[in-house]
Amino acid sequence: MFLHGTSRINNEGHLEIGGVDTVHLAKQFGTPLYVYDVALIRQKARQFKETFEKHHVKAQVAYASKAFSSVAMVQLVHDEGLSLDVVSGGELYTALKAGFPKEKIHFHGNNKSKAELEMALQENIGCIVVDNFYEIELLKEVSSHAKGKIPVLLRLTPGVEAHTHDYITTGQEDSKFGFGLQNGQADEAIKRVREDDRFHLLGIHCHIGSQIFETTGFVMAIQKLFTKIKEWKENIDFIPEVVNLGGGFGIRYTEEDTPIPVSQYVDVIINEVKKQVALMDIPFPEIWIEPGRSLVGDAGTTLYEVGARKSVPDIREYLSIDGGMSDNIRPALYQAKYEAVLANKANEPNKDVVSIAGKCCESGDMLIWDIPLPAAKPHDLLAVFCTGAYGYAMASHYNRLTKPAVVFVEDGDAQLVIKRETYEDLVRNDLSYKVKVKKP
Repeated sequence: MFLHGTSRINNEGHLEIGGVDTVHLAKQFGTPLYVYDVALIRQKARQFKETFEKHHVKAQVAYASKAFSSVAMVQLVHDEGLSLDVVSGGELYTALKAGFPKEKIHFHGNNKSKAELEMALQENIGCIVVDNFYEIELLKEVSSHAKGKIPVLLRLTPGVEAHTHDYITTGQEDSKFGFGLQNGQADEAIKRVREDDRFHLLGIHCHIGSQIFETTGFVMAIQKLFTKIKEWKENIDFIPEVVNLGGGFGIRYTEEDTPIPVSQYVDVIINEVKKQVALMDIPFPEIWIEPGRSLVGDAGTTLYEVGARKSVPDIREYLSIDGGMSDNIRPALYQAKYEAVLANKANEPNKDVVSIAGKCCESGDMLIWDIPLPAAKPHDLLAVFCTGAYGYAMASHYNRLTKPAVVFVEDGDAQLVIKRETYEDLVRNDLSYKVKVKKP
């Protein structure tokens, strides 16, 4: 059993997170329930920031809020002094409702709408990360909403493929994101932005993928970017003020995963940038990074109540829970793997091997295959680790299931930060169908 952050087994043999017994959490808030270890999130945030400070490098660490966005989460990020990535009008609105400093918000996305860009410019946010030529023209169209020049980064695809799942690689040349670095698109984008005085080109951005366990890809991306920067310096007198190297730093979901400390990623990034800057004799750029999963992923645990059990003789034992792909679609989407314990029997020996089945009406709604657990009975409490990223964020109403509640735990205190949805919430936006009376 691998316990993350403040998680431990208490004297009652129960899983405890943030000094709070998970059995008590389930009784108080119900299940399924997302539980976030606030101390672990703070620890990760400070590790990123302190590594930059150690190198005396000007930087921004921007939380990629697509991993998990809520008013409370955004406020926690602000409390730790981070910047914020948003990728939609909804995430931007959440940030504004949370009172997040507008100048520290970066707006990503490969298909931002006119309304979203107008909103961003009206709010005078920190920068727009421009993804394509269409967006350049759209920004020109809505530029009257800007309060001064529009600060932009250009997202580039450096042609580096991270060693990760096909669905979460983003830096390769054949990607829906960004301007190609090798095919001339990046050069053309810089030209178009620089020749229009409505823009302030802050610099460049790249993101090579997610759940990355090595630093080689980041080094290669930096080398490719600075090779182009050398060309831009010599040919068009352009040197970026900001180089944003994205995120994608991996976490441990199971024993198969071998992440490195977050400080190691940052050390390697800074040292390679220092090397390239020295070779080119240019001003040192401000470095931005965008951790999302690596800040909240292993800080989240989902609690489920055990229900039905099905035995298929000589094949498999199925153990059903009161959630599933509606609150965690990652196993169905890209075969993500997790570890779990029976939170109310955490000290008991593993006697069974069971497969955890979700309650959605899909054969593919399987959370974990063939996991050793103590003998489980109805109403036992299953705790699935490392669900803090892309769990609630990707939750759905499939089968008209309500979205779970979210609690933050810290120093023995539990705070409800997202209420559990009700059935009334499910139909809140539904309208009745008025049946037309047929004439005789």
